[in-house]
Amino acid sequence: MDRRRAEASSLKPRLRARPRPDKELEVGARAHYEDPAYYTKTYQRRADDIAFYVAIAKEHAARRRRIATVLEYGVGNGRIALPLAREGFLVTGLDLSRPMLRDFEARLAREPEPVRRRIALRSGDMRLARLAKKFDLVTCPFNTFLHLYTRTDVERFLAKVRRHLLPDGLFVLDISIPNPNELIRTPGRAYHCPRFRHPSTGEMMRYTERFDYDQARQILFVTMEFIPEARPDASWVSPLAHRQFFPQELEALLSYGGFTIQGRWGDYQRGKLDRNSEVMVVTARLSRPVRH
Repeated sequence: MDRRRAEASSLKPRLRARPRPDKELEVGARAHYEDPAYYTKTYQRRADDIAFYVAIAKEHAARRRRIATVLEYGVGNGRIALPLAREGFLVTGLDLSRPMLRDFEARLAREPEPVRRRIALRSGDMRLARLAKKFDLVTCPFNTFLHLYTRTDVERFLAKVRRHLLPDGLFVLDISIPNPNELIRTPGRAYHCPRFRHPSTGEMMRYTERFDYDQARQILFVTMEFIPEARPDASWVSPLAHRQFFPQELEALLSYGGFTIQGRWGDYQRGKLDRNSEVMVVTARLSRPVRH
C-alpha cells in the first residue's frame, strides 16, 4: 500500500463492534413471562390500571370524535388490550415474549369475532420494531418501561414512540416508583411469601424472593424461587430485572426525548403524585416535529 492509499485508509470511519448482549439482563427481561398461566394467576386481581387505560382511551376518542387506534407496548397476553378491544378500540399489541403472545392468541380465539377483528398482534423488540402506521394512543403499561435498562434503550424506544404517534396523539405509561426498602435489602436473604398452588403444575409451592440492587446501573434484580412441597429437589428460580426510574428522572427523559407531559399522577384514580405514591402514571404529547 502506497502512502496516499494509507492516508486515505486512515481517514475512513472505523466500524464499532456491537456491544455484547448482557445475558443477565436478557434473562431478566424474559423469564417472568415464560409461563402465561402463572402470570395470569399472579395479576388476576389487578384491575385499577385496566380501568384507567380504558377511561383514557374513551376520553381521547371523544375529544376527536372517532374510534381511537391504540398501540400497546408490552401487550403480554392481553390483560389490558382485551378490555380495550371489547370497548370498541382498534388495538395493535407488540411484545417480545412469544409464550405470552401465543396465550393471547388462544384467548382471542374464545372472543366474539368483532373483538378478534379489532386486535392485531406483533412480535418484536419495542426499541426496534417499526410499524407502517401511526396511532391515536401509544401505551406502555405495567412497568414495561422498566425493561429499558440503559439510556440508549430509552432513547431508541422514545424515538419509536414518536414515529408511531399521530401529531395530536397521546403517549401513556405507568411505572412503579423505586421503593427504598427493596433497594437496601440484603441480597442473600430469602423473603418468604404465602404458599400457593401453581396453575401450571397443580402442585402446592413454597415461594421466596431475593432482591439485589445494582446502584451503578439502577437495576433491581429479583430472584423468585419456586419450591414444590412434595418435591423440594425440583425447585427452580425465575429472575426479573427492572430498571429503577425516579420521578424527576423520568420527566427529564421524556422531555429530552421529545415529549411534553400533560398529566402525572400517583395512582390510577389520578390522585396526586406525592411522597407516598407507589406508582407514577404519565400522559404526554409530542413537543417537536417528528423527523423521518
